[in-house]
Amino acid sequence: MVLWYWEQVGGRLIEEFRAVPPGSDHGHRDLDAIILPGEERERMGRGTKVSLEGADVVVVQAKNRRIGMYLMGQTFFSANLIWQRFSPRSVRSVALCARDDAVMRPMLEAYPNFEVVVCPPAVIKEA
Repeated sequence: MVLWYWEQVGGRLIEEFRAVPPGSDHGHRDLDAIILPGEERERMGRGTKVSLEGADVVVVQAKNRRIGMYLMGQTFFSANLIWQRFSPRSVRSVALCARDDAVMRPMLEAYPNFEVVVCPPAVIKEA
């Protein structure tokens, strides 16, 4: 799903981006992917470290099911983590899912720079 979305938007893809390393008083937090849309098209290895300071960043959180509160929370708080920890120029956060929800989508998309993207059926792998 993430690769399909990246093919649509281009840029530099970093999968399993570590937004928060583990610490004695907190757990780690990996994001499904980040995309740097203004950069050369390149798929970086999982966990690649890059500087996001001053960059335009697209945060991607994906679930192979209908959009729901769990994925919406990941999408919302992942964007906040990027803002607080990396000083980007902009952040757009995408909830990538297998099915839409007429109640949940408008709730997330009411916030600027948050978007729900439903993958086409041909992209979805059976869970």
